[in-house]
Amino acid sequence: MVRTQVQFTEEQHRHLKAEAYRRGVSLSAMVRELVDRSFPDVETDRRAKAEAAWKAFIGCGNDTATDVSVHHDKYLAEIYLEDRG
Repeated sequence: MVRTQVQFTEEQHRHLKAEAYRRGVSLSAMVRELVDRSFPDVETDRRAKAEAAWKAFIGCGNDTATDVSVHHDKYLAEIYLEDRG
């Protein structure tokens, strides 16, 4: 993630904090969600990648991984490395 500084009006900040609290997420997560909604193609792509990674992690479509319950960390790390590549 990239750290950045943003300034909000007091009213904007109050609304953001209240909504974040209501949803049980951090203020940063709330802002990221709102930014994602502003760029639907990016959000759709991110969700598709996350879904594919999850399916790969749980073994869907991976006939060779019969020991996922034992080596789940290894398989998850491989998925993340492929995604970065």
